[in-house]
Amino acid sequence: MSRAAILGPASQLASGRPYAERSEEEPGWHDRLAEFLVARTVKPAKKRLSNPKRAFGRIVEHAARHEATMRIATDADLAARARSLRSRLRRDGFAPSLVGESFALVREAASRTLGQRHYDPQLMGGWALLQGRLVEMETGEGKTMAATLPASTVALAGYPVHVITVNDYLASRDAGEMAPLYRFLGLSVGTVVQGMTPAERRQAYARSVTYCSNKELAFDYLRDRVAAAQRSSRLHLSLERLRGGARDERLVLRGLYYGIVDEADSVFIDEARTPLILSSNAGVDEEQDECDQALELARQLVAGEDYELELADRNVTLTRDGRAKVAELTAGSAGVWTSIRGREELISQALSAMILFRPDQHYVITDGKVQIVDESTGRIMPDRQWERGLHQLIEAKEGVKRTERHETLARLTYQRLFRRYIRLAGMTGTGSEVSREVRSVYGLDVVRVPLHRPSRRTYYPTRVCKTASEKWLSVADTVERVATREGRPVLIGTRSVRASEEISAVLHERGIEHSLLNAKQDKEEAEIVGLAGQAARVTVATNMAGRGTDIRLGPGVVEKGGLHVVLTEYHESRRIDRQFFGRCARQGDPGSCEAIVSLEDELYEVFAPAATSLVKRLRQHAVKLRPGVYEALRRLSQFRAERRGAYVRVQTMKTDRRLDRVLAFSGRGE
Repeated sequence: MSRAAILGPASQLASGRPYAERSEEEPGWHDRLAEFLVARTVKPAKKRLSNPKRAFGRIVEHAARHEATMRIATDADLAARARSLRSRLRRDGFAPSLVGESFALVREAASRTLGQRHYDPQLMGGWALLQGRLVEMETGEGKTMAATLPASTVALAGYPVHVITVNDYLASRDAGEMAPLYRFLGLSVGTVVQGMTPAERRQAYARSVTYCSNKELAFDYLRDRVAAAQRSSRLHLSLERLRGGARDERLVLRGLYYGIVDEADSVFIDEARTPLILSSNAGVDEEQDECDQALELARQLVAGEDYELELADRNVTLTRDGRAKVAELTAGSAGVWTSIRGREELISQALSAMILFRPDQHYVITDGKVQIVDESTGRIMPDRQWERGLHQLIEAKEGVKRTERHETLARLTYQRLFRRYIRLAGMTGTGSEVSREVRSVYGLDVVRVPLHRPSRRTYYPTRVCKTASEKWLSVADTVERVATREGRPVLIGTRSVRASEEISAVLHERGIEHSLLNAKQDKEEAEIVGLAGQAARVTVATNMAGRGTDIRLGPGVVEKGGLHVVLTEYHESRRIDRQFFGRCARQGDPGSCEAIVSLEDELYEVFAPAATSLVKRLRQHAVKLRPGVYEALRRLSQFRAERRGAYVRVQTMKTDRRLDRVLAFSGRGE
């Protein structure tokens, strides 16, 4: 790989920007047609004929040539070799032979500093990451270690590297664990987490390798765009260079050169449905009483007559009778109630706040505030608000102190942000299902890396209960058998805070000791996860214990059969289910998993209500259904959910492009 391949040709670098990033040019219809034809014909044939082990295995051979030399070298010799690599990488680019030497150096350094040595599949994954691919490695195969190979190589060449994770906990953990390796190579490491000041963020991004979450990176980028909005013309940038080239001190990033996105399918797909909006306080809302009045009016409306619910879209639509009723109820009122569109939108939002957004599922109340819970990660998103007054309506519903409405300063989608990296790569344990969308939107081909050790995971048959209460009792029975009698650790996964507290209450009634990890207990996350693999330990967790969580087994657990994972509700995406099952049987350890669900689960009732109702009726009449029926119901529900999610992502990106064109015409840009 040449130097130009990492920097990108001059035509692809954005001009008039405060730092280096790729220009965003929409392809013409003929380019899109050619890409479509290639994706449907050439690429599938090439994928069938190619052998990942052969295609990426050559880097293992290149690294092996330097193995003996690296092992006998002193620490000082290795440090000197790392310094010499910098000039050669800058001069000759990322050629396989030079990268092989770099990988061998990093592997030896990891062995000495971390006590871990990169496996051959990790070398293959690192080479694919360096080439700008989305690497699929099975959960537990060491993606964090694999990322240090390309990250160190690019950083040694002098380019800033961002390793992007899905939350602050993983960013801090990975940066802390890998820091000795980077320091040994003469590289510096930074971490960006929630609550840091702009000066601290600027210092962290100035490091050779920076670990951060996707949300922190995105909002830092948006803040930079706002700060540079008045100084981003070519004239301003030229004048700054003439004055000495000093960078605007309001900026925290120093360019989008090379980004490695961990759990890439979650960031690229699951979190790409909602645009990122940077806002500021719009001042005190003088009409806060409107929220209380809107909720009071909404309570007088009748479902099915005055409004219709669209659960899959989480939307409320007023009917003709409903609009007439609202007009009648607000007759004579002043303010927003005199506007037909204004009052109908406010009432629709009030109905959404009352019906569609539930406490301990979509949000939690902590310290007297409504805090949004990220449904894909199970974590609180501090200082975030729903827009268009919805947040204030939920606060009014819950009777907490009202916050000020926010005014939008800038907005951007993840799709557009990550396509601005000059070189982008990703890694995940579950990327095959969304390979087509990832290729279409982000231009990344999915490459599957072979396992280091054969998987020893055992899948038990799914149990489908009629009601949620029956499900919790069945889960408790499983815990008693596996944890109490067999002495194995058990991890119970739920989709919401409320569900985690429901099963926790059942376990308390049975006298079963357990730990609870959800958005309300996020401060104890590291301690809870650290003990989750001990013998007979029971842990109840939301999606916080899903992606990126490495549960290490305690003494004697391997001999007893390893960790047992219980999934209590299917997610909208099959990938998230696979991720949670991947908490067990990692790196060749034994383990088992099963799903215990109910027909009252949200996935079934929202995305396959008719089929679910039919199954319920058959069970009420004591009709014995085969397992294939329940499997078909799950597939139908998740297919519809995933299809709906893909549609929303496409519409979000189209809306963002349209707004960008409008704002650019007005002179505001992003």
